[in-house]
Amino acid sequence: MTNWRTTVQDLLESSPLRPLLFSRRRWLLIAIAVLLMAALSIGGGWLIAELGALPVLILLVALGLFVWILRDIEIAYAGVIGVITLLPFASLPFSIGFKPTFLDLALGGLFFVWLLPYLLGEEQRFDATPLGALVLVFAFLAIGTFIAGLGHAALTVTLVRRFAETLLSIALFYLVVNTVRDAGRLGRLMRWLILGATAAAALGIILYFLPDLLTVRILSALGRLGYPTGVGVLRYIRDDPSLMQRATSTSVDPNVLGSLLNLALVMTVPQLFARRPLLPRWMLIVCLGLMGICLGLTISRGSMAAAVLAVLAISVLRYRKLLPWFAAALLLVLVLPWTQAYLQHFIEGLQLQDLSMKMRLGEYKDAFILIRRYPLLGVGFAGAPDIDIYTAVASVYLTIAERMGLIGLTVFLVIAGVLLARFWRWRKVAETLPELEPLWYGIHAAIIGGLIAGLSDHYFFSLDFHHSVTLFWLIVGLATASVQIARSSVSGNQ
Repeated sequence: MTNWRTTVQDLLESSPLRPLLFSRRRWLLIAIAVLLMAALSIGGGWLIAELGALPVLILLVALGLFVWILRDIEIAYAGVIGVITLLPFASLPFSIGFKPTFLDLALGGLFFVWLLPYLLGEEQRFDATPLGALVLVFAFLAIGTFIAGLGHAALTVTLVRRFAETLLSIALFYLVVNTVRDAGRLGRLMRWLILGATAAAALGIILYFLPDLLTVRILSALGRLGYPTGVGVLRYIRDDPSLMQRATSTSVDPNVLGSLLNLALVMTVPQLFARRPLLPRWMLIVCLGLMGICLGLTISRGSMAAAVLAVLAISVLRYRKLLPWFAAALLLVLVLPWTQAYLQHFIEGLQLQDLSMKMRLGEYKDAFILIRRYPLLGVGFAGAPDIDIYTAVASVYLTIAERMGLIGLTVFLVIAGVLLARFWRWRKVAETLPELEPLWYGIHAAIIGGLIAGLSDHYFFSLDFHHSVTLFWLIVGLATASVQIARSSVSGNQ
């Protein structure tokens, strides 16, 4: 009994809810407990009657997970990362006016755990960081252009929800820089990202090589969670079954999976040179192998090119031992028989010969027409005001320019520039910290990979891909946190 009580006491004292549980405002705790019991009693009976036992069981599991994450904010982080990497499009199998996604619930739990001490007055420290003001300007510009864009389009529940999710993803930046203040936590979160992406890659490879009917059956089982079903879950180059199949894992779209693997793969490479890597080196090699193979199977040219260039950048800057291996890998790609089809696909893209690139060039041309008509603040997030133009374009930068104008694009580019400038300024300090150095170069390599991929993909700024937007701002927050850790090490030694 004593051990049980000690365990419970330890759980309570280590929980982010400790300010509430042990505060003098006991009346607030009693009121919350009474309200929760009443809501559970009334709501549970109503839900079983209206929805059935399975949805209620899912809710109870979700509630249990929510209680679990209250014990440690890193568990909440793990939940968010797990959803981003493995179930990015999953939603509850029932509606409450709309169907909340798993990511909505995971982010809600993460923000709740972070904000509660502030609401109770137990936490007052808030680090805006030099980048925080620019991120805030970007968010307010997004809100302003969203409102302005409603003058030529109808406001719908779906539009409001997706835009709110985008703002929540941007706000994640502040949560990260205020909760990741040491290299230990930074490393643990990066480990979750690496493992989650590796699991997604392994699943993508397995599903790719399974018989098509079995793959369709497995992926269609996710239909209950809002995923597409039927033979359409199999993806091919230009959606032509006569061409090469593309790996998707549980990311629905091969390019979406490619964008995840791009960031995670380049993040992992510096760990090979760490004194104390996040994972055993043999496991890191397995992770890199799985992610590399799956990235190749996505045939996502933009993500593959971005990953190659990002690894090349950190190889030149810090890890020159990689350069011979880099050259050997490139040589193998050029000469191995089973890579020739992939190589030919890349060459056609570079020569602008295939249909995909011609269509993308058409999108770019139409995007420039829209930007010339609405240069300053764009057309907002609801759609284009003219019937002869549209806002769908495969580029983060052109998408921002379309929706938020050249002003919004300028602010975004300044954010990226400041981020890279701070990386360059503090890199020598990071190199003197053995625990931080591989994390530093890994997270900034991911930033470089994401910015390069943004030239040909729009997923990191799209209302339709909430998890990709969340992943991008999570990476930006972690990179900023790494700079703050380097700065604090200097001030601490003075």
